[in-house]
Amino acid sequence: MAANGGVRPLLLTVLCTFFLRLCNGAATDIKLDAKAQLLHRLDSLNLLLYTFLLILTVLTIWMFKHRRLRFLHETGLAVIYGLIIGAIIRYGFTTSSTILHMPVVPDISSKYNQSVPPDTLWLRFPEDKGGGIVKNKTFAYSFRGEIYKEDNEIDLKATFDPEIFFNIILPPIIFHAGYSLKRRYFFRNLGAILMYALIGTSISAFVIGALMYGFIQLIPHLSTSFTFLDTLYFGALISPTDPLTIISIFNDLHVDVNLYALVFGESVLNDAVAIVLSGSIQNYAERYQSGSGGFETVAFFQAFGDFVEIFSLSLFIGATMGCITALLTKFTRVRDFPLLESALFVLMSYSTFLIAEATDLTGVVAVLFCGICQAHYTYNNLSPDSRQRTKQLFELLNFLAENFIFSYIGVSMFTFPKHHFDPGFIFAGFLCALLGRAANVYPLSFILNLARKPKISLNYQHMLFFAGLRGAMSFALAIRNTVSDARQAMLTTTSLIVILTVIFQGGATTQFLSWFNIPVGVDEEIEGLSHNGTRSVSMIICMFNRVLYAI
Repeated sequence: MAANGGVRPLLLTVLCTFFLRLCNGAATDIKLDAKAQLLHRLDSLNLLLYTFLLILTVLTIWMFKHRRLRFLHETGLAVIYGLIIGAIIRYGFTTSSTILHMPVVPDISSKYNQSVPPDTLWLRFPEDKGGGIVKNKTFAYSFRGEIYKEDNEIDLKATFDPEIFFNIILPPIIFHAGYSLKRRYFFRNLGAILMYALIGTSISAFVIGALMYGFIQLIPHLSTSFTFLDTLYFGALISPTDPLTIISIFNDLHVDVNLYALVFGESVLNDAVAIVLSGSIQNYAERYQSGSGGFETVAFFQAFGDFVEIFSLSLFIGATMGCITALLTKFTRVRDFPLLESALFVLMSYSTFLIAEATDLTGVVAVLFCGICQAHYTYNNLSPDSRQRTKQLFELLNFLAENFIFSYIGVSMFTFPKHHFDPGFIFAGFLCALLGRAANVYPLSFILNLARKPKISLNYQHMLFFAGLRGAMSFALAIRNTVSDARQAMLTTTSLIVILTVIFQGGATTQFLSWFNIPVGVDEEIEGLSHNGTRSVSMIICMFNRVLYAI
């Protein structure tokens, strides 16, 4: 009996301890479920705001088109609505945060490299198991960024990972640019387009970089934060132009097809050139830091070699994947199943971007030329259902992605925590961007007119200069790295340049077409510029096409 009397209290103690731990575990699970539900609601609210923003943009565009109003373009509307929503998120929401923030002190004795932020934080958290047993649990937290101010949760949730732009949003935009290309007029003006896009963008980047460095030397508090390579990188990211706003207006007004081809072709290719050029500048910076500190001739030519190699190999991958898709759709019976055919087309096109990125090349270049090859060779092999489906699908994805980016540019002006407003740098950025655009258009037009027939008239040159709106690519390159003060100032300046050029230049396009006497309402068969003397490139393309079709 005594033994039983001693066992029962012990058993009761064990059972009580077990039930207490069970209840504590259940309470912990309930709290974690409630926290997960809260985060889910915040994510849903964030996406709902962007969805409403796009709905409002679409409805306003319809109203503008119905009323034939052209003083403000859809991308400008998206930016303005984004600014309004960003201000509401920033100043209108005051959520009572239930998110726990635990201060962590790093171990100074560890071999952590303090020059760059960590990729992950490993938090070893002791858990008391009872009975004198303490077990360490290790939790891994990804690096998010430096904290500048206390933000509410919806504010933080409104900030997207920059990789989303490169891996999800940019590919359909760039692919659609190549897939919807008017090849006839593109190849007819290919020489001028390549001159503006390749040589002109490079000239613009170096002119902007050199001028910005000169301006910075006049501003004492900036001269210590920026190097020449920083300003050169800014020149590379601000040089590409955005085609969406201008080209949409050109389509509505039926502007001369040759001017359309010059503006669209240059803006499509200079996006690809800018991303390769910015990467080459970064490669030079890495080799420069390991050199003597002066101008590294070997590093410069290696960076130039990187530019040529990356651009060429990326182009080759894109063209190869486009041709492989053309062969698959031509010599197989996949066209008997239009849904599978369309799925194969989309997946092959998107895999082109990923292959280039995974091999340390440039997916933007690859997917652009994949789109050109898909339009030229694969499109004719598709079934009628797949032709209509893929064309409309990429047109829709392009519209949503472009407007989302412009909306987010407006929202991020209030919600992104790493903006650095410096009036001197912003003013210099605006001025140098204009001068860099002028250095691209006017000297190269003069050189082209020495041998080109027809000449690029002065009013067309003015319109090319005016069509230099900045857009999605500049913003995506600027937001990808915002660790240092210099990169944060670049992001702020780039965002403001994009916002103002899209709203004001885009809105004034119709007026400038009238001022420059650019012909509008032109049928595609009637061109404002005669194309005598520009058929050599077209003949080469036709010969190349005959060889491929023979295969």
